Amino acid sequence: MNAAYVRQAFRSSTASLSSRTIGRSSRDALASYGRRIVGTRQYSDDKAPAAEADAEKEVETDKTEITPETELLKTIKAKETETTDLKSRLQYLQADFLNLQRNASREKEQQRDFAITRFAGDLLETVDVLALALKSVPEDVLAQADSPSPDSSGSSSPNSKSVQTYLKELHQGVDMTHRLLLSTLFKYHVKPFDPTGDKFDPNQHEAMYQAPIPGKEPGTILECQKTGYMIKDRLLRAAQVGVVQDTS
Repeated sequence: MNAAYVRQAFRSSTASLSSRTIGRSSRDALASYGRRIVGTRQYSDDKAPAAEADAEKEVETDKTEITPETELLKTIKAKETETTDLKSRLQYLQADFLNLQRNASREKEQQRDFAITRFAGDLLETVDVLALALKSVPEDVLAQADSPSPDSSGSSSPNSKSVQTYLKELHQGVDMTHRLLLSTLFKYHVKPFDPTGDKFDPNQHEAMYQAPIPGKEPGTILECQKTGYMIKDRLLRAAQVGVVQDTS
């Protein structure tokens, strides 16, 4: 009986010890878990105000972007940009139009001024023929026509003119025709030029021959065989000239 009582007392003490140990360990576990929860709550409580402030800022930003004043300002800025672009385009178009007008006016003026270029060039041959006809009559023959002829002094017939008189009158008529033709060409800005004594210019002169002339500078024009002509500032016909040759 004593042995059975001892075993029962041992079992009861062991059970109470185990229950105490389990209760203590469970209390420690609950305490540590509580501390963890408190720490977590404190951390989340610290972060909460910052998150709320960011959310409030975003809401305020959204409200600012959505306001009618902001939309109106954006529209005004877009219209100003569009207006500046259209103004610059209009200025470029206006400049192009002015340039087009100047070019068209210049081309029209050139067409008017140089429309008779071919006709005037063909007419110069007639001017050259008249000039050669005037040069073909010597000056002394014309002087003889001024002096009265002994054969015609006693005759009273109206057709009793001498040959020299007829020749002089014909010369005067050719000279008047030549002058009138030159004055008509001058009205259309066609002007002759004689480059005798000038420096040879291949752009305006046509060299027909070269001759060594002592005392003359090489490259200068010795003689003008055919007169040159200009129509305004453009060459109509080059002058045919003789050039002094370089003998060195």
